[in-house]
Amino acid sequence: MSAAQQTAPSGAKSATDSEGRTGPVVISVDAMGGDRGPAAVVAGVAASAKKNSDIKFILHGPEAELTKLVARRRILSGRCEIRGADRIVRMEDKPSQVMRNGKGTSMWSTLDAVRAGEAQVAVSCGNTGALMALSMIRLRKLPGVNRPAIAVLWPSKNPQHFNVMLDVGADIRADAPDLLQYATMGASYAKTGLALETPRVGLLNVGTEEHKGRAELKEAHDLIKKHAESGAFEFVGFVEGGDIPGKNCDVIVTDGFTGNIAIKTGEGTASLIGDLLRDAFAYSPLSRIASVLALTSLRRLKKRIDPRRVNGGVFLGLNGTVVKSHGSADATGVSAAIKLAYELSRSGFHDTLAGQLAQTGQSAQSELPPRAS
Repeated sequence: MSAAQQTAPSGAKSATDSEGRTGPVVISVDAMGGDRGPAAVVAGVAASAKKNSDIKFILHGPEAELTKLVARRRILSGRCEIRGADRIVRMEDKPSQVMRNGKGTSMWSTLDAVRAGEAQVAVSCGNTGALMALSMIRLRKLPGVNRPAIAVLWPSKNPQHFNVMLDVGADIRADAPDLLQYATMGASYAKTGLALETPRVGLLNVGTEEHKGRAELKEAHDLIKKHAESGAFEFVGFVEGGDIPGKNCDVIVTDGFTGNIAIKTGEGTASLIGDLLRDAFAYSPLSRIASVLALTSLRRLKKRIDPRRVNGGVFLGLNGTVVKSHGSADATGVSAAIKLAYELSRSGFHDTLAGQLAQTGQSAQSELPPRAS
């Protein structure tokens, strides 16, 4: 048994909320499934360990490989348990197949540590669809939640520098009650992740006028507006695509199909702008001199929009907290996802969200006709 295994973290239930810190936060990390392999994940874990002595880890993956990687990181001595899991969920695996045959994979083991109360949060760089499918099987949905959502932080013009958007791909469909739940979950996340007392919530549409959009959007508009006060958020009505990085709202609510296209379009546009800037500064000797003079400003801009530093989509609506890191995340990205997981755990986010969803759900359910099958 390795040194890392001999000093396994104690049960996660010893940790408390942000006001009464009685023990370390234990984070369950899927070391496999990412594009860069377990070395990048372990490097990110080590970076997080250096920044915060209040975190312990359970790493899941091939035992021999992880033992070697952890042994090279002195900072992880006594703070990391290794759980052997030889099977891996690959990016090309279908969620339906993983649901049937996922037992024994590093992803399954990662979620089971949260299910058993050994860790407060699960973090994985793996297949998004498979992770959501397994999360619903192993952790189950919160009472009253029909469709969980994935929420992300999006760079914006707001004072907090980011907006929350959901859903960005957990489910391509969403009816009015689902969108109300997304509004409640997104507002709760904004309160925790962005320290906003009363987040402003907008419903994404093709225009801001109330007569525009599909029937379910109009129904959702009225439903969210009616329950904004009980959800402790301000509803600003319909918003457009330009408001996603704007300052008219703090939370953007949409279905997973639209949200996923929006976020990938934004990421692609940001990459294009970066390439165009590099080409522009390399155009002539004078422009290269200008790039040197602007180096400090360019570094500040890069840091502001660097997707690695806000890496981590949060699965909302589950009976446990799961953070999905980009599959291509390097050590910086993995560390950012772990930081988010830590902050959510220390804030008591999961319990707060469950209470708010229960309150909103009971109120809204009595007003709605039965869902279509």
